[in-house]
Amino acid sequence: MTVNYCWLLSLVRMKSCPSSLRAGSQRAAWLSWWGLRAPGFKMEHFDASLSTYFKALLGPRDTRVKGWFLLDNYIPTFICSIIYLLIVWLGPKYMKNRAAFSCRKILVVYNVGLTLLSLYMFCELVTGVWEGRYNFFCQGTRSAGESDMKIIRVLWWYYFSKLIEFMDTFFFILRKNNHQITVLHVYHHASMLNIWWFVMNWVPCGHSYFGATLNSFIHVLMYSYYGLSSIPSMRPYLWWKKYITQGQLIQFVLTIIQTSCGVIWPCSFPLGWLYFQIGYMISLITLFTNFYIQTYKKGASRRKEHLKDHQNGSVTAVNGHTNRFSTLENNVKLRKQRKD
Repeated sequence: MTVNYCWLLSLVRMKSCPSSLRAGSQRAAWLSWWGLRAPGFKMEHFDASLSTYFKALLGPRDTRVKGWFLLDNYIPTFICSIIYLLIVWLGPKYMKNRAAFSCRKILVVYNVGLTLLSLYMFCELVTGVWEGRYNFFCQGTRSAGESDMKIIRVLWWYYFSKLIEFMDTFFFILRKNNHQITVLHVYHHASMLNIWWFVMNWVPCGHSYFGATLNSFIHVLMYSYYGLSSIPSMRPYLWWKKYITQGQLIQFVLTIIQTSCGVIWPCSFPLGWLYFQIGYMISLITLFTNFYIQTYKKGASRRKEHLKDHQNGSVTAVNGHTNRFSTLENNVKLRKQRKD
């Protein structure tokens, strides 16, 4: 049976695949193209085969990040993600019959650190884009010289911050706040690290800057909120959590608009990456909208119903103890009257 494998390569790279694959469509030729030449595939060749696979799908890597920490090899990023998912699965089970950790002091340090890192990334990205005269509608990856390198250096920190942010989930587990470990939370954290490994290796500047810039700004607000909320005396004064989620949704919509500009008015930035980003943003909008509705809309309705039930229960209790409560209420009124 003849199988045509070319469509996948053409879709992702937006280029036609090699003539040998178009003509023959043979499994052996395809395996050779992807670096899996022999049945006796050995683990020590896994990285080389994986690199061949990525090159066939996405084209040659950007040489400007060659040798950078964690970027040469995908395996460490993949292993970190697997370990993260295992901890998400096993962590709550381990903590089930154990006392929750407070983590208050370390949470303050952690959140302040991420707030400052996010602020640094936001300021550097804004200045880099300004200095490089980046085009909002579409910006290639090799058109701004030294400003591109500045953006690349900052976006490496953005990629690495996604690894640091795994600690968000670990703190939830240690504090036994398992209700906060939602599908949205795990999906967002696990996917971002992997996506940005690929971004850094193929499109580490240019049109990639926009979503990271907005996200860094949102994280300044978010981690400052979390840092302050870890101090009990500050909690009554924190009112902007709801608006952080609204800001995240606005961020995703703006990113889709800006990414779509690159599709409508294309430049040298690869179209395949733009289509992927639009799809990923749609998935986040869907999940964050559901979270917002469940947390703030339905949650508010449930709280009102609970308060109403509580008030009705209080009336019943009052009616059950009319003499005592009436006496107490009358005494209070009398005191107020005498005070006035």
